[in-house]
Amino acid sequence: MSSNSFAYNEQSGGGEATELGQEATSTISPSGAFGLFSSDLKKNEDLKQMLESNKDSAKLDAMKRIVGMIAKGKNASELFPAVVKNVASKNIEIKKLVYVYLVRYAEEQQDLALLSISTFQRALKDPNQLIRASALRVLSSIRVPIIVPIMMLAIKEAAADLSPYVRKNAAHAIQKLYSLDPEQKEMLIEVIEKLLKDKSILVAGSVVMAFEEVCPDRIDLIHKNYRKLCNLLVDVEEWGQVVIIHMLTRYARTQFVSPWREDDGLEDNEKSFYDSDDEQKEKTDKRKKPYTMDPDHRLLIRNTKPLLQSRNAAVVMAVAQLYWHISPKSEAGIISKSLVRLLRSNREVQYIVLQNIATMSIQRKGMFEPYLKSFYVRSTDPTMIKTLKLEILTNLANEANISTLLREFQTYVKSQDKQFAAATIQTIGRCATNISEVTDTCLSGLVCLLSNRDEIVVAESVVVIKKLLQMQPAQHGEIIKHMAKLLDSITVPVARASILWLIGENCERVPKIAPDVLRKMAKSFTSEDDLVKLQILNLGAKLYLTNSKQTKLLTQYILNLGKYDQNYDIRDRTRFIRQLIVPNEKSGALSKYAKKIFLAQKPAPLLESPFKDRDHFQLGTLSHTLNAKAAGYLELSNWPEVAPDPSVRNVEVIDLAKEWTPAGKAKNENPTKKFYSESEEEEDSSDSSSDSGSESGSESGEEDEEGDSSEDSSEDSSSEPESESGRQSDTENRRVAKRNSKTKGKGDSKDGKKENEKSKTSDSSNAESSSVEESSSDSESESESESESESRKVTKEKEKKTKQDRNRLATDVSLLDLDDFNPVSTPVALPTPALSPSLIADLEGLNLSTSSSVISVSTPVFVPMKTHVLLHRMSGKGLAAHYSFPRQPCIFGDKMVSVQITLNNTTDKKIENIHIREKKLPIGMQMHVFNPIESLEPEGSITVSMGIDFCDSTQTASFQLCTKDDCFSVNIQPPVGELLLPVAMSEKDFKKEQGMLTGMNETSATIIAAPQNFPPSVILQKVINVANAGVVPSGQDNIHRFAAKTVHSGSLMLVTVELKEGSTAQLIINTEKTVIGSVLLRELKPVLSQG
Repeated sequence: MSSNSFAYNEQSGGGEATELGQEATSTISPSGAFGLFSSDLKKNEDLKQMLESNKDSAKLDAMKRIVGMIAKGKNASELFPAVVKNVASKNIEIKKLVYVYLVRYAEEQQDLALLSISTFQRALKDPNQLIRASALRVLSSIRVPIIVPIMMLAIKEAAADLSPYVRKNAAHAIQKLYSLDPEQKEMLIEVIEKLLKDKSILVAGSVVMAFEEVCPDRIDLIHKNYRKLCNLLVDVEEWGQVVIIHMLTRYARTQFVSPWREDDGLEDNEKSFYDSDDEQKEKTDKRKKPYTMDPDHRLLIRNTKPLLQSRNAAVVMAVAQLYWHISPKSEAGIISKSLVRLLRSNREVQYIVLQNIATMSIQRKGMFEPYLKSFYVRSTDPTMIKTLKLEILTNLANEANISTLLREFQTYVKSQDKQFAAATIQTIGRCATNISEVTDTCLSGLVCLLSNRDEIVVAESVVVIKKLLQMQPAQHGEIIKHMAKLLDSITVPVARASILWLIGENCERVPKIAPDVLRKMAKSFTSEDDLVKLQILNLGAKLYLTNSKQTKLLTQYILNLGKYDQNYDIRDRTRFIRQLIVPNEKSGALSKYAKKIFLAQKPAPLLESPFKDRDHFQLGTLSHTLNAKAAGYLELSNWPEVAPDPSVRNVEVIDLAKEWTPAGKAKNENPTKKFYSESEEEEDSSDSSSDSGSESGSESGEEDEEGDSSEDSSEDSSSEPESESGRQSDTENRRVAKRNSKTKGKGDSKDGKKENEKSKTSDSSNAESSSVEESSSDSESESESESESESRKVTKEKEKKTKQDRNRLATDVSLLDLDDFNPVSTPVALPTPALSPSLIADLEGLNLSTSSSVISVSTPVFVPMKTHVLLHRMSGKGLAAHYSFPRQPCIFGDKMVSVQITLNNTTDKKIENIHIREKKLPIGMQMHVFNPIESLEPEGSITVSMGIDFCDSTQTASFQLCTKDDCFSVNIQPPVGELLLPVAMSEKDFKKEQGMLTGMNETSATIIAAPQNFPPSVILQKVINVANAGVVPSGQDNIHRFAAKTVHSGSLMLVTVELKEGSTAQLIINTEKTVIGSVLLRELKPVLSQG
């Protein structure tokens, strides 16, 4: 739409000519107003004629102009009848623009929109996903209760649509329908529950938004989808991330115990001050049990951390509030740097961020102390930003930095912004009360300000000094005398009232000055402000009680003036004081205590931050900004004392998938395949499950990734176990059969056949059962029991026993079974850590599979020699480590990327027992580590191999590389090109696969470079250097094609470099893994552009 509107704007002055014509009309017309109306009428008539034309080009031009009018804020509603006639146009471009128009005006022109409702219903079946989505948007924009059943039906159909874009619009429509008819809530919840299971990143944010609007209290809908949402979070669009993070924050507060207990030991003294002995005893009992964070709690905190680097301020703010509300206090500090970074944004973002920092800095000063200078006020800051920065500086003030801050405040007081200068004086007063060491310094500084020329500064200083003197009045008689003299010059009512109150409170300390002040005030009583009059009455009453000889007549005179004042508050105060201090027959018992009432010791005012009470609102919300509960605000619940059952988040379908997948393999491969696959699977799990959490959790991560790869070609099934097993078996079949017999159409219709597939698969597996398969089923049951026992933290003896059984299985492998391997993998029994390309070719030649494959894994065209630093010799105390990617199939598992690690001993001593421990891997990621190295001689070097299953993502694999004496935290992050395996395929197959991976599965970019950069050899070298891809033979000189597939899921990655005329080229990448595709595009573009 935007490109169309730009195209229209760039047309050669057609619009300008029309406007000139209108100006001419209005000039010629005898009446200016009449001319204006006639020109508008004429312009709209022109558009109506174009819309009624038989030519699509005229209609398209008219629609572009109308949408342009809407974009500029002009009213185009009177064209509704003419536009709505074109709703059934066969031209897709016209239909898109008509739908854009109807979404805008359908609510205003409901009757006319209803006439076209049958057209919208037909459009819901349109083959174009954009038309289907637009039709649903228009339908949900017609807010007439009579069409609620039609909308409900349309939403249900759209929720099961093959296109994630249409499903996303279905989620948006849910909110509109709920606001129109809340009685549909139960049916809408069913749709939300279905959409929450959707694996598409496009749908996630929208359906969570619908969940928050319709049924935010139905936490049970989130349980099964919690881990999936955590893992998808990084890839969801920015506004979806904000919504999901806020929802998961509320979820975490209901499902996990407080992580702040682990910090209680540091705050024993503070806690015991507030708690009774019994409570303290209970808490110490609880502390005896060490706090262990729920793995799901840790998953959420870990997966949101990368979003602190987001370019969207709302996402950073959402992650910051999540860390503040649910992470351990020791980890919350990482948000401070990100929040300070946001202070470089525009003033609106600064305002919100500073408000949240102000709330945080009250409770945890240490978080923002290192960034103190970031909160210094700039002269260009607006007043609202300046006052917030002052608030934060006050909260961060302590004995160490107060001298620096006071020098800063001295500059602020001289500011031309008087409101800001007044706020600075209040800030100095708060610092003086909070830090007793500087109270006298601040007070003397404020007294100096009393001689300032600016009245507002002086008035504010008086008010602050009054509050400070209340804390230690006996020491400051001289200051009170000095302030009494200022009464002649100060005119600001608040300041005059403050001076009078101070003199009244301390009238016995200044017995000579007080009566004289009252005399002066009596003269000007009638012209004073109401606030000052009340304080004059109070001063008169206090002096009458303490010094009646001098002030009796003066007080009576003032009381008489007050008796007839226009303000009823002053008249009431006068009557009250007269009855209280002047005894007569009617005086009650209170007159005896008049002196105690008026001259009682007043408590010193507490100068608190205005943000002190805002912490009960969730940070980053509108309610927190307004400091009032806004409509739709959902409160954060308190942490539960005992965590609810964590098993509700386990997706049971994983066990079913594990049980059925081998049978699915057996259907398409030789019977012995099952034995080999299972043993490999078991080895992987036994080697990598020690630190990466329960195996079920890691498999759920794999399921999610595989689900992503087929999200566009498979729709959600009503029964989740069926959809999961079907999806996994589909992915396995596609990998084994090398995609020769799979088409996208079959993938689409897969849903309806799942039950049949399951029954057939089980039958075939039973029919083909043999003694080998029986032994493999035994090993499979062992592997399942192992994963369960590991999740329950069994003893080490059981683990050793299971590993021995697996080793026995591995030794039974014979070379005759080589055909059982996937083309990617190599025999498990081979002891060598790395394989040469020639050996790989030999092993592939031994493949006895009868499948006629047209797409097969080939040997790498080029292996770059580039190495990456894993551990620097300085950090490793003499142990240096580098890693590289040899681009060879991994011997530890067909889903793993092979990594070679070179260890160097740069010291003059032997380094002993080099090994890996404490793996910190994202959910789903697995690692096969090298065997411990007993010793490494001085100046010695050794190369070892590892296998890492990165789950088709560039996430970092973190672990500890340890020696006998030390442990060093290291991490491996793969370049996106190393997550691929080269594929050999014909040009015909390439084009066929590319045709099935269009639309949202295609990303492209235009490359501009010098012509000499584009010889075939150069392009080949540059692409292969970045990505481990195979070269596809091409019949055209100007088109270069490369093919690869992802190591984990086997999804194809097709790269095309098409040379254009001049010095440009088109780079196109087609893949189901859109995230990896876009990252690869970003890496290839600069490489191909440079000389």
